[in-house]
This record gives sequence, C-alpha cells and structure tokens, in this order.
Amino acid sequence: MAFTPAAGEQFTVRRKVLKILGASFHVFDENGQVVAYCQQKAFKLREDIRLFTNESKTETLLTMKARSVIDFGVTFDITLPSGESIGSLRRKGLKSMFRDSWLLYSPEGVELATMREDSGTMAMLRRLHEAFALLSPQKFQITKTDGTHVATLRTHFNLFVYRLGVSIHTEDEEVDELMVLAAACLIAAIEGRQSG
Repeated sequence: MAFTPAAGEQFTVRRKVLKILGASFHVFDENGQVVAYCQQKAFKLREDIRLFTNESKTETLLTMKARSVIDFGVTFDITLPSGESIGSLRRKGLKSMFRDSWLLYSPEGVELATMREDSGTMAMLRRLHEAFALLSPQKFQITKTDGTHVATLRTHFNLFVYRLGVSIHTEDEEVDELMVLAAACLIAAIEGRQSG
C-alpha cells in the first residue's frame, strides 16, 4: 500500500470512511510504511481497541480498554502486550460535547497532559454541519501540565479516507511516542464511530 505522509508528520492514521460495520485503520510512519493496524468490532458494549503490528494481527502493539460500558467521560486504560500500563486517557465528559478535550494520565493516575481540539468556535460549527468539518478539519494539541507542547494531531480533507496526521514536537519521557500514538488511534476510532 503506497502512501506519502505530509511533511513534518511522524505518523499518519488512515481509515476508510465508507465501511458499513466496524472500522479498521492503518498507521503509517514518516516513510509511508505501515507500522500498525487496528480493526474494531461493531456493536461492542465495552470498547476494546487493539493495535497490532500489521494486518495479520499476530502481534499486539498496545490495547486501549474502556473502564466502563456507558460513560460519557469515558476512561481508556492503555497497556502493552505484557499487561504493563503506559497510562490512560479520559474524555472530559460534557466539555467534549462542544469541544473535544481529553486528559492524559501516567500509570499511577497523575495528570500529565491535555489533548484539546483547536478552536471552540470551529469545534461547535463542525458539530452543527459536516460542511464545516470539510472546510476546517479538526486539529488537536497535546500540551503537558507545565505548558510544554508535545504534539499536534491534524485531520486532512478527503471525502473517502479519514486521515489524521501526527506531528511530535518534543521528545518526552512521560508523554512518549507510544502514548501520543495511542491518543491518535483513539481519536480515529472515536471519530469513526461518531461519523459512521
């Protein structure tokens, strides 16, 4: 599968928009090579997103599991195949109705960073009509509690493929590359469910 990522983006998450049941997406590195694959099952009560190293799904890269079945402020625990936690992501419930906002936590439950949709006004307009989402695609900023800008996640306009580019600006031990990638995959999965 040939793919050319945008300049400055270390990862790109791509998902076919016209898929009837479930969702699947590929993660490409900056050289256009597939580094991960995810296939979501449709109609699961408790979200369980598994990211594999390739389409054969023989080797798991990480798992994102929702803590509860129905929770508007859902928390996803992120674990490695060994069962070791690398942290968690929690959606900020009601605030995310108008502007998507997530909190990133350490394995010990310490708040590390926020992932927030760019403009509150544009976020609301995108929710009112799909045309706004096409004209001004979503952009998320991941910012640590000390103000360090870690990464930017940006959707690209395409009618047939959902595409989320990931630019990592700062190498960080707490919010590392794998945590940023998990956040990007979670956004792709959630967006797929909302628009599907």
